[in-house]
Amino acid sequence: MPVNKTHDEFHTLDMDAGWETPPGYPSGIKQKILSGALDEENRAGTRTRLLRFDPGVFTTAPFVHEYWEEVFLVSGDLTVGNDVNGEGGESFQPFTYACRPPGAWHGPFRSEKGCLLLEIHYFDPV
Repeated sequence: MPVNKTHDEFHTLDMDAGWETPPGYPSGIKQKILSGALDEENRAGTRTRLLRFDPGVFTTAPFVHEYWEEVFLVSGDLTVGNDVNGEGGESFQPFTYACRPPGAWHGPFRSEKGCLLLEIHYFDPV
């Protein structure tokens, strides 16, 4: 299956435009798709996105999905494993990385001061 990304040389990103709240996320978390797309129903595709947390935002339940996920914390702070009130968990600082296989439970997440993540999502080739 061909990769659904285009050749795109270095260019300056508009960091103010093109952000949207992903389905099922609180309004203080926004994504900006950089390249590609995922078709979760047909388990196909690959995408690269930025994910931004506003200060104080948190999720309340763990996530699980059927695609690979690689996450790099570019800036800010990210706490993993907080409770439904946003308390507890383990805090991480910039330049930390996670690689999760399909079916891996992860989260919930919180950011005290806000953060920016670079994420790559993809399905195993068939």
